[in-house]
Amino acid sequence: MRDLTGSRADTEELLSTVRIGTRASTLALTQTGMVADALALAGDLRTELVRITTEGDRLTGSLVALGGTGVFVTALREALLDGRCDVAVHSLKDLPSAPAEGLVIGAVPEREDPRDALCARDGLTLATLPAGSRVGTGSPRRAAQLRATRPDLAVVDIRGNVDTRLRRVAPGDLDAVVLARAGLARLGRLDAVTDALAPTTMSPAPGQGALAVEVRADAVTDPGTPLARALAAVDHLPSRLAVTAERALLARLEAGCAAPIGAHGRLDGDLLRLDVVVVRVDGSAQLRRSLSVELPPAADVPGRLAAAARLGVDAAESLLAGGAGDLAELGAAR
Repeated sequence: MRDLTGSRADTEELLSTVRIGTRASTLALTQTGMVADALALAGDLRTELVRITTEGDRLTGSLVALGGTGVFVTALREALLDGRCDVAVHSLKDLPSAPAEGLVIGAVPEREDPRDALCARDGLTLATLPAGSRVGTGSPRRAAQLRATRPDLAVVDIRGNVDTRLRRVAPGDLDAVVLARAGLARLGRLDAVTDALAPTTMSPAPGQGALAVEVRADAVTDPGTPLARALAAVDHLPSRLAVTAERALLARLEAGCAAPIGAHGRLDGDLLRLDVVVVRVDGSAQLRRSLSVELPPAADVPGRLAAAARLGVDAAESLLAGGAGDLAELGAAR
């Protein structure tokens, strides 16, 4: 009979250790810590965080000039492929839509609220900001939709982590900044939000609010391993279905992560809905589409994921037919 009275250290020796790659920002570490805890609990695993410096962390300048938010991903993927870590955690909106050879998204944990949030001085909302107010964002998508909704505002391109951006609001040099509500929620900073922006006003980025747990493809070949079991337990199918549709849209449009494209997918029973928008960078024109699909029975998970992907492609085709290529630089429109 095995002695079960040993120390915690003895018990941990029996557990598999999973090395989890992460960026070193406060938000990245917080998000990765949440995933690490969930995996450890679900799979009886020990977790070890491996900090990886990405191009986006080292370089300055706008995200567009640096090549889009994919600059935050490459180094993490390289660390996965060369064995420095077993898992990498990404903000899903940062992950390029094209597949990476040898890697798969092993899990999409339950998604946070995907809306964007205005953090303004004096409790102001987007509607009550005075004309000429300076609003900071590093996202062309947010900038375009701000200009479309409030052309009288001055949109300022900014970089930096959440705290750095919030500090620029009065008494700093900005009247407001726009950030993802999900990141603020994970950092416990919802107190800074003065206006949670409706998707009809500010359509979120594809994948916003969701995390991607990326692994080497061979990590999920055997569903009986501790890591594969943990990934399956952490995966939240409604969230995965929504982001599958959103990312299929991006892939079909051949649009980068920083393109002025918004997408909001959500599951209502067996009906998957997808609202999408493409906005001219100056905000002078936009094109919206809303589509939905009835999903196969719940037991047919591959069929449901395939239907979600088709919905995204159909939405992209509708945008292209409506002239989306005249509003934004889309590879599919060339």
